[in-house]
Amino acid sequence: MDRRAWLLLPCAWLSLVLPGKAVGQSDEPATAVLTGALQRIRERGVVRIGFRENAVPFAYAKPGSAPYGYSIDLCLAIVEDIAAATGGKSLRVEYRPVTPQNRLDQIVQGSIDLECGSTTINAERLQRVAFSPVIFLAGTRLLVKRGSAVHSVRDLAGRTVVAVSGTTNARAMATLAAGRVPGLRVVSAPTYAEAVEMVDRGAADALAADDILIMGLVAERGWRDRYAMVGEPLTHDPYGIAYPRGDLALQQVINAAFVRLATTAELRTTYNKWFLRPLPTGVRLGLPMSTALERSFQVLGLPPE
Repeated sequence: MDRRAWLLLPCAWLSLVLPGKAVGQSDEPATAVLTGALQRIRERGVVRIGFRENAVPFAYAKPGSAPYGYSIDLCLAIVEDIAAATGGKSLRVEYRPVTPQNRLDQIVQGSIDLECGSTTINAERLQRVAFSPVIFLAGTRLLVKRGSAVHSVRDLAGRTVVAVSGTTNARAMATLAAGRVPGLRVVSAPTYAEAVEMVDRGAADALAADDILIMGLVAERGWRDRYAMVGEPLTHDPYGIAYPRGDLALQQVINAAFVRLATTAELRTTYNKWFLRPLPTGVRLGLPMSTALERSFQVLGLPPE
């Protein structure tokens, strides 16, 4: 994809998740009469948040503790606006772990209200769930052991690559195996830990995953001397927070929350907290906000730094 076209993608996705007011639509907020998820949330006094347990720095948790991360902070900000929209009463947050394989199912089935992790917005998923405005821009890259002969996708011919099932990375690798890279074998693993273990013992030559998740995994576990991320991005993946499709009232609350976070510059503060400052473990990713992401936030009202 042309780089200029990619820079326009955040705005394209925003056009999908931030529709304009319909002709004849009242200025009165849709949440004045509660429907869908907002009605259920008010009745039970609980917002159910689905979170990934090891998606550093978006959502992760230690055993027995509440999850934390960039996506979690954004979802908690949304909960504040949901509370205001449902009558101003405080709401309890109930965290439920999800996996790449079941995260969208849990939204569709109503088990969770918001999925707060590292989920890519794409046309296929938009047929099942809705998404917030873009929160991050990632891309598929390769994790290899240091000293590996694999330096880019061109070196994967006749080799084995592992990807976590249910991810866009797995689909991207299958597409490469079907045409561009002869002899490429693609295998799947249920978790990133198991996928890395396959690379470590030689069962796979590389792990295909989102670049930011590779960075977080390597930094958090102290593996910088053991593994390396190689190659150019093979995909371009805008992340969003997933919620039930067709729920206009909830959509308006979520979009309004993002506009509030942007115009107050809290979006920038939250980003810097997780990508520039030390993580709870003390490690630092040191990843400034990309120009493309900043442009997508500016569409929401983020002032210049």
